[in-house]
Amino acid sequence: MAECLAPVRAKGMEKIMKIAYTIKEVREQVKAWRKEGLTVGLVPTMGYLHEGHASLMKKAVEENDRVVTSVFLNPTQFGPSEDLEAYPRDFEQDCRLCDSLGVSMVFHPEPEEMYAPDFCTWVNMEVLSSTLCGKSRSTHFRGVCTVVSKLFNIVTPDRAYFGQKDAQQLAIIRRMVRDLNMDIEIVGCPIVREEDGLAKSSRNTYLNEEERKAALVLSQSIFLGEKMVKEGETDAAKIKAAMTARIESEPLARIDYVEIVDGLSMQPVDTMQSPALAAIAVYIGKTRLIDNFII
Repeated sequence: MAECLAPVRAKGMEKIMKIAYTIKEVREQVKAWRKEGLTVGLVPTMGYLHEGHASLMKKAVEENDRVVTSVFLNPTQFGPSEDLEAYPRDFEQDCRLCDSLGVSMVFHPEPEEMYAPDFCTWVNMEVLSSTLCGKSRSTHFRGVCTVVSKLFNIVTPDRAYFGQKDAQQLAIIRRMVRDLNMDIEIVGCPIVREEDGLAKSSRNTYLNEEERKAALVLSQSIFLGEKMVKEGETDAAKIKAAMTARIESEPLARIDYVEIVDGLSMQPVDTMQSPALAAIAVYIGKTRLIDNFII
């Protein structure tokens, strides 16, 4: 199995991180770990890793004997007019970050390794994928569920780690694991934010200086909604109206959605009570960003 090119290991690290480019390599390595009685954690990513991804990997390293991070820009979760080709990439930097955090192996396949030319089997979910991002990105979660299922089958992890920023994705994966009787623990990790409040995202790199300032309207809207709930407001319509008004005060912002939904079914609710999710998707210029808070 190929070792990471020019690995940068933290001082005192004993384990050498490896890179696997093929499914066979991953399965052979995981099988060897299993023979040693070791637990395995998985952090699925699309690369261009940042502090949000790092928080997932740190948690995984704390809770498992070995950790696999997948770096795979999955084409099936992008629509025809979305940003697959423009999506940022820096695999060498991704390797350095993974290695410094104690990740055991990076799985970096080509699309051809994951999808045969005549690939025609999909994992699709109803109900939970009909709202929020699923409403405006009709094939997105079909691609997410399919590739995550494939990664689960390849790595066979004990635990898999996902960020709360993609709250609908996290809920869908949890339901998929339950519905399909997958023996995997799904661990959700809190949103990681910049010092000024903007949620960490690989797409933040698309923003120019003016757009970067304008993007703060997302977190400001989220914090406003949280404040209203803490002060006792439970009327979803009032909370949505206040959050919407705050976003609309920014000229560069264009709302995709502002919704309050049940945290398990992802369906709209009238009252903000547990479990509930307030989620937003907003275009800043041409860049679509998301954020949320949960009860």
